[in-house]
Amino acid sequence: MTDNQPFKSGFVAVVGRPNAGKSTLVNALVGAKVAIVTPVAQTTRNRILGVVNRPGAQIVLMDTPGIHRPLHRLNEQMMRTVRDSIEERDLVLFIVDASARFGKGDEFAVNLVSQFRPRAVLLLNKIDQVRKPSLLPLMDRYAKLYPFEALIPISALSREGLEEVLKAAIKALPDGPRYFPSDLYTDQSERFLAGELIREKVIQQTREELPYATAVAVEEFQVDSALTRIRASILVEKESQKPILIGAAGGRIKLIGTEARRELEKVFPPKVFLHLQVKVEPGWRNDRAVLARLGYGREGEGTPE
Repeated sequence: MTDNQPFKSGFVAVVGRPNAGKSTLVNALVGAKVAIVTPVAQTTRNRILGVVNRPGAQIVLMDTPGIHRPLHRLNEQMMRTVRDSIEERDLVLFIVDASARFGKGDEFAVNLVSQFRPRAVLLLNKIDQVRKPSLLPLMDRYAKLYPFEALIPISALSREGLEEVLKAAIKALPDGPRYFPSDLYTDQSERFLAGELIREKVIQQTREELPYATAVAVEEFQVDSALTRIRASILVEKESQKPILIGAAGGRIKLIGTEARRELEKVFPPKVFLHLQVKVEPGWRNDRAVLARLGYGREGEGTPE
């Protein structure tokens, strides 16, 4: 970039239905793991920023919860996060699962986005799982629902089409400042990231039994040059759910801890000491105070932080 070339920057909301591939896309574009990924829908509960730096541009990606109809206070706050992200954006990347049949949920998601009339690019994800000719009628269907500025087939998992996504995003961004230092790739605190990486392993180990009833509260987080010490509680809603997490002779909680520690040591080398316990917090998904303590909303306001 020469001195007389403008610097382009802005906030890009990545939105779509649960399991469309939003977090996989954000991680792939950033080139680092900033959002956890599981096969379970509605894994992402907060807005998570991932920063992409390119010559002459900085793209601040906002990974958001999947668009769905809320059933609990937690889900209501998740959807409020989605709406706030769409309102605060310079561009929306609307990602859809091209391998799934179009349904009422997809129409609901498009209608939600259309309420804010943002500049938007449609990303048809998972094209590695579909026949290319089947993409054309799907693209035509979405083009009739909303005036997308571009329609880009991609595979977030194999990185196909991602450079085209970055080019489209940069083209749409306004001239602006560098919002984050060039060596920063997320706004998440280390404590929050640690809790999310633990939660990822909880979901992976209990997805058939406890997909949505768990949360992770990091009680202690200490870092020095030789050791990162983390003490965390895995919250469940009922006493009957504790044995599911603990497992026979403590086998499942031990496995969760082992897998989480391996993941944590990629972020906090060289060594992590991790202590996990299971706590019952009845009805935590509808409790404003608990949600605020977990970082899902401000106590008393019910709005996401």
